Amino acid sequence: TDGIGYATARHLARLGMRVIIAGNNTGKAQEAVRQIQEETLNDKVEFLYCDLASLKSIRQFVQTFKKKKIPLHVLVNNAGVMMVPQRRTRDGFEEHFGLNYLGHFLLTNLLLDTMKESGSPGCCARVLTVSSATHYIAELDMEDLQGSRSYSPHGAYAQSKLALVLFTYHLQRLLAAQGSPVTANVVDPGVVNTDLYRHVFWGMRLIKKLFSWWFFKTPDEGAWTSVYAAVTPDLEGIGGRYLYNEKETKSLAVTYDLDLQRELWARSCQMTGITDVTPDTFSG
Repeated sequence: TDGIGYATARHLARLGMRVIIAGNNTGKAQEAVRQIQEETLNDKVEFLYCDLASLKSIRQFVQTFKKKKIPLHVLVNNAGVMMVPQRRTRDGFEEHFGLNYLGHFLLTNLLLDTMKESGSPGCCARVLTVSSATHYIAELDMEDLQGSRSYSPHGAYAQSKLALVLFTYHLQRLLAAQGSPVTANVVDPGVVNTDLYRHVFWGMRLIKKLFSWWFFKTPDEGAWTSVYAAVTPDLEGIGGRYLYNEKETKSLAVTYDLDLQRELWARSCQMTGITDVTPDTFSG
């Protein structure tokens, strides 16, 4: 409903796509829909409630969406919190890990069947997950994913963004092994001037205020790699890529660790209550 997500929705609506904005602030979402419709002259923009900090809400959203019986060609996993004080989601997960990562993990898995039906050879459906350069300095503590022993807002945020990269790579391996007409890529928007910085320490906020015009991208600029990944013919049938400034680049070395990808995926399935199809998919 704001920042990169709003800019991405507006760009896609301008291209004539049907856009559904999922968010947990009904008032802001309805205003976002109105503004986008007015600016783009595209009346195929709507809002559906979804709180990514609640597994129940995600499941309800998916049920509501599927009742519409419409195709899903592009899923943009964009929502998130950044460097918030230590707190928990409704399901008891540390908020960065629960909302930024597990929420998108569950949402994507519950929508995969619709995406597989929507895609076709030569016109794959696409999962785009927004990570961050912060993942380059992150560590994934498989023994303490919730930061129970020692909590760092920056460390928790970075870990959630690292988890999104690992998730995307494993998802792409599963999709490819299944022969699915769906691809999964990671998008790095760069350093963008959005409200996410409201929880960082005062010195960083001051620097942002003074020099945002120089160091920071605008939300429109930050959204462009997401839009590129959603529509460019250059990525047809191509997944498992980390994209920055519309170009493929290397993510942190550990993100290519297949065992770590598989371990995180299995643990995430347990946390969200879904079946892990990895053993059956790679049983051969």
